[in-house]
Amino acid sequence: MELKKEYIDEKTEIAYTLKGNYYFPNLSITKDRNFTIGRYGKARLRYIKQYNKVLYNNLLLNGKLDTYLHSIDMKCNTVLESLITKLAKQENVTEDLKASYQLEWVTRMNNIKNRAEEIIYNEYVYI
Repeated sequence: MELKKEYIDEKTEIAYTLKGNYYFPNLSITKDRNFTIGRYGKARLRYIKQYNKVLYNNLLLNGKLDTYLHSIDMKCNTVLESLITKLAKQENVTEDLKASYQLEWVTRMNNIKNRAEEIIYNEYVYI
């Protein structure tokens, strides 16, 4: 019996090509868009590569990994800015404080930024 050079699996709809005595899937990674991925997207990538390999492989094989990482990064940056603004307002860290006591303002803003980043990592990156 002669084997077909190509066939399509009806269940998965993946095309296969005969090479030698084995069928290999015709899979390719397409890059539709070229996104710049920031620190939160890169952190998410490292996390899903190590702890959620199924999600990583699905996104990679469907060509959606870059889009996914870019959206995570954009969401994290938006939420970070919002959190910093909200926390600074709650703790009365104002421009007046900046003008009067610069070192105190820098110290408090760094503290606020660190807490906001910890929230971002715990709620968006490492889930």
